[in-house]
Order: sequence, then C-alpha cells, then structure tokens
Amino acid sequence: QNWNINFTNICTGTCGFCAFRKNQEEEGAYFLAIEDIVHRARKAWEDGAVEVCIQGGLHPTVDAYFYEDLLRALKNEIPELHIHAFSPMEIYYGARQAELSLDETLKMLKKAGLGSMPGTAAEILNDQVRKIICPGKLSTSEWVEVIEKAHHHDIPTTCTMMYGHVESVKQRVEHLEILRQIQERTGGFTEFVPLTFMHQFAPIYQAGLSNPGTTGTEDLKIYAVSRLMFGDLLPNIQVSWVKLGFKFAQVCLTAGANDLGGTLGEENISRSAGAQHGVYTPPSELRRIVKDLGRIPAERDTLYKEFQEF
Repeated sequence: QNWNINFTNICTGTCGFCAFRKNQEEEGAYFLAIEDIVHRARKAWEDGAVEVCIQGGLHPTVDAYFYEDLLRALKNEIPELHIHAFSPMEIYYGARQAELSLDETLKMLKKAGLGSMPGTAAEILNDQVRKIICPGKLSTSEWVEVIEKAHHHDIPTTCTMMYGHVESVKQRVEHLEILRQIQERTGGFTEFVPLTFMHQFAPIYQAGLSNPGTTGTEDLKIYAVSRLMFGDLLPNIQVSWVKLGFKFAQVCLTAGANDLGGTLGEENISRSAGAQHGVYTPPSELRRIVKDLGRIPAERDTLYKEFQEF
C-alpha cells in the first residue's frame, strides 16, 4: 500500500507532455509546506500505507537542502515509513540549486532517510526526442549519471519509459537497451514501468506536434518486448493501472507484466494530462483482479523483498 504526494505543481520546466505544471503566479499553483506533507504522510500511514512516493515540480526556491529537511521531518514523525522520492531530474536540479555535487546530494539524502528513487524523467532516452518533448530537461547521459550514482550509493531506483508521442519504434528499443546495460552494470533497478503517453491535455499534442498516444496493441507489445529484453535481469515489470485502467491492466498481466503497482492515493500528474484513473483503490480490489486471472496475488514492499500471499 502506498500514497502519492506531489508537493508542488510550480515548475520552471517546459516539458511538452506535462499538463500538471503551473507558473508561480498562475491560478491553481500550490506549494505544500513540509508540515503539510508530513501530515498527509501520517494520515496515509494510519490508513495502512507503508510507502510514500514524493515528487514535485522544479520550484524556484527548492534545493537539495529542502529535500533533506523534508526527509528528516518525515523520518522523525514516522521512522518506519519507506520514502520513495525525487526523480533524477529533481536530484539534478536540487544539487545544482544547492551548489552540491551529485555524490554529495545523494549521500546527504540517503543519510536523511531516502529509501529509493523513482526512475522517472527518463521519457525516451534519446537526445533528439528530448529536444522536442522536454527541452531544458537533463540529457540522456545526465539521467544515466544520476541513476548510476544513486545505485553506487545503495539507493535503488525504478526505471521507466514514456512512449507514444514522437519517438520511433527503434528509439524505444534503444531506450530499453540503455536500461538493460545499466542493470547489467549496477543491478540497482527494482522494476521497469512502461508509461503510455497521456495526450488529451498535453501541450505538444494540443500544438499538433505529437501522436495521440498509443493503441492497446502497441501497449501489449511494449510489455511483451520488455519481458523478452529484460528476462531474469530485471524480473519485475509493472503495469500502470492509473494510465490504462484496471480492465486493460489485467490483460497486460498476461502479456509480460507481473506487477500492478500500489494503491496509489492522490495521483495527480497523469490525471492532469487526461487519465481517467488514479484514485485510491483498496488492496482487496487489486487482489480480485489478480485472482480473476487464476494467479496468486501477493502484497510486496517497495523493494520486492517482503511478500505476503493471499
């Protein structure tokens, strides 16, 4: 069971696929105080969550020291809570804002209580694609550097691929190959999460610069090819029910995926871009979906180390 907390939607970035970001003075912009984040985490913990996933926009006043203060406040309040937080872009940005090296930043955050990191901000690991969909975001080599340094500091991460916008099939495969090579070097990825492009309110789609997302057939092929490419090297492939919905997510569990993700309270980013799902779902419903396939559902921790079968 986990809970999402997106602590701010104020962002200096200009990602063309993001409908979540706001300018600082824009209507609807928000920035949660640390006390508010801790309060939400405490409520999630009391409701059964064992992990909080914390990400936010690139706020002009946020730096690595803010991340450190937030982690310490959370750990002081709920010592046993697993904190899965800060994308490679946030780490890169926070380090630069604080005038720290990546190594100094990661070491500091791990000491403050960072348990693992989401391997988001990957999108498609091709700089030609990135110039179109996320100019100003960290480059492919910089994303790889942050991830490998995190693994070096014993901070496990997930890895992702956001597909279905402007990239080619060849570029998708090249992306998967980069992830596979990292896993061969570090073994630090816990899971792979394909993320289908939510086009409805995405700026690049509204400007006529992208495809209208993927078809179901494409999604199934992504899961199947990912399973073939990663094999036992990266055994956990998660299907995003937030983006695909439960019925199709169930189908993907027959095509290569083996993980449904978490209960995911307060998902905001995908819903801002047009996703119809992302509201808290109780564990009993996730178990029902798995059992309907004739499979055995098991509740896991963030790092796939503890399992409880049902």
